[in-house]
Amino acid sequence: MSKTVKKTYRYRFYPTDDQEDLLRRTFGCVRYVYNRALEARVESWKSNRRTLTYSESSALLTDWKKDPELDFLNQVSSVPLQQSLRHLQVGFTRFRAKKSAHPRFKSKRRSAQRAEFTNSAFTWNGQQLKLAKSRSPLKIVWSRPLPQGAEPSTVTVGLDRAGRWHVSILFETSVAPTPVAKATAVAIDLGIHSLATLSTGEKVTNPQFYKRDRRRIAKAHSTLNRKVKGSANHERARKRLARAHAKVADRRRDHLHKLSTRLIRENQTIVLEDLAVENLKRNGGKAKTGINRSISDAAWGQLRSLLEYKAGWQDRNLIIVDRFFPSSQLCSSCGARSGPTTLTVRQWSCDCGAFNDRDVNAARNILAAGLAATVCGGDRSRIRTPL
Repeated sequence: MSKTVKKTYRYRFYPTDDQEDLLRRTFGCVRYVYNRALEARVESWKSNRRTLTYSESSALLTDWKKDPELDFLNQVSSVPLQQSLRHLQVGFTRFRAKKSAHPRFKSKRRSAQRAEFTNSAFTWNGQQLKLAKSRSPLKIVWSRPLPQGAEPSTVTVGLDRAGRWHVSILFETSVAPTPVAKATAVAIDLGIHSLATLSTGEKVTNPQFYKRDRRRIAKAHSTLNRKVKGSANHERARKRLARAHAKVADRRRDHLHKLSTRLIRENQTIVLEDLAVENLKRNGGKAKTGINRSISDAAWGQLRSLLEYKAGWQDRNLIIVDRFFPSSQLCSSCGARSGPTTLTVRQWSCDCGAFNDRDVNAARNILAAGLAATVCGGDRSRIRTPL
């Protein structure tokens, strides 16, 4: 039975000079409105201990557009400006729910340059996309086909630090879950030496994309440091460094997409251990910079995010085991807690006679804990084993 889901299709495009000028001005206006609205919210909280609502922020935007000194806000589409206020509202909602940090001011050089257009600010005829205030459609490289007959609801235009233009088109489309041959279940133990160790015994090699290109990135960074800030040479060196980082990120994203898709297609139930990635990097400290860099390069959080939404599309069961579950210290054969506590020990023998590989053993314990929770009907996000 098919289900309706939201999917985003991302493409490269090459704007004309007029389109680039319009989009860059739009980015600047979006950033200005966001920062000024954030400043107004912060000042309101400091003054009378209350934050502005979205409606009050929208009213402020109307007043700003009437100011002759801010006439540049009227030269771009009003929809991206309004969307920036909605994004700010979402940021404060998540902050109050303790799901994210306090919204921060956007920087022209450090923040992503994006503008979001709803269906009232673009036209789509099934083949061409034209944004508001633009005279011609975007020259998009259609690297993969779009859903037949689907109508886009949102279009997001972005410029990354490497100078590449992207357009992300959001569709509502129907997806028919692919049935698996057997009601198989697999658990994943995430690591650095092996990116993912499955309970079946399979180990997925960690490509370590950043480590492979580290010298090239370091050389590009060194070249950038020798350039005078603000010069043309500095900008060229900055883009060269950004392209090196973008290449690493693109290859990592492609690898994780392929891995997550395979796991979802082959298994009905996937069990994953909850990891506090930021805490692991924070505990490493300066003395363990290499470990911190390896954790970031592995991108465990990104893999989990991919598995979560793909499991929802395909009606798979994704179970998250509590991060304090001692999966590496329990023997998967007898259940005794006789395993090593240090990461240097990769294989060990239990008193029951079982010889365990640390990662495979942990994956099997994670699978057992996850399946036990589904049978008992307990909270899947808090699974522990009695000591």
